[in-house]
Amino acid sequence: MSLPAVFDRLRLPVIASPLFIISNPDLVIAQCKAGVVGSFPALNARPGPVLEEWLQRITRELAEYDAAHPDAPSAPFAVNQIVHKSNDRLQHDVELCVQYKVPIVITSLGARQDVNEAIHSYGGIVLHDVIDQKFARKAIEKGADGLILVSAGAGGHAGTQSPFALVQETREWFDGPIALSGSIASGSAVLAAQALGADLAYIGSAFIATHEANAVEGYKQAIVNSSAGDIVYSNLFTGIHGNYLRSSIAAAGMDPDNLPESDPSAMNFGSGGNTKVKAWKDIWGSGQGIGAIKQISSTADFVARLGAEYRAAKARICGG
Repeated sequence: MSLPAVFDRLRLPVIASPLFIISNPDLVIAQCKAGVVGSFPALNARPGPVLEEWLQRITRELAEYDAAHPDAPSAPFAVNQIVHKSNDRLQHDVELCVQYKVPIVITSLGARQDVNEAIHSYGGIVLHDVIDQKFARKAIEKGADGLILVSAGAGGHAGTQSPFALVQETREWFDGPIALSGSIASGSAVLAAQALGADLAYIGSAFIATHEANAVEGYKQAIVNSSAGDIVYSNLFTGIHGNYLRSSIAAAGMDPDNLPESDPSAMNFGSGGNTKVKAWKDIWGSGQGIGAIKQISSTADFVARLGAEYRAAKARICGG
């Protein structure tokens, strides 16, 4: 199955994942101008009315860019909606997505048919992120257009399954759009995701180490300085298992190797378990692929590097 037309303007088969706190209009606009899908969580725009300001700015600046660069227009952007009962802004934020005809909506932590229908009402598409086949099938049954398979090694709320197994088993029954998440931070890894059967690579942690990202310099430098062995998988901080930088856990006064388990029913996106530190702000999320990130750079330079690596890998392995 071919990808929906909304992806025709991509210069690289990549979706930049929505990063809590970190993804802002500066980053999203830079990602789209570079030729990959830029995205942000709706909840990053706080308070609620700020979301409309962000949507106005993103749509206006991308339209101006497209008018000035008709031969190389921007890629589409996406908004991430947390479809969980704890999100009391969901209806408000979805209505704004409809009003501004957001091209792609990424749904997380729940699948809602009414949300999917709202996005479909103007021709938008919905991608739902999942960690296993149970949630993947439920998302498609409720009307999602495609899936984001969050495999082991992904940043933030990651799954535990190998990308080989997750893509293979999904492709046995689903021929629609698939993006793969999990330790992807190089152009060769983007090509590998396609070789497995995914259409797109879903990249998050690598974009933290860009100038446009809304992250403190210490966080950006920690991404550069760390590798896969510096990632800790725990549910302590939000009630859901996720991957975090070891150095940030230690800096908060905890032993990364002896973290207690949290009660999953106490799920909270700002803090979790019995800790007083805040996930994402104090405890920094990251995937295992960051060993490929050697410096802080602009978004444009990072995407250009990805593209060069992707083309080189394709030529080496596929003969061009």
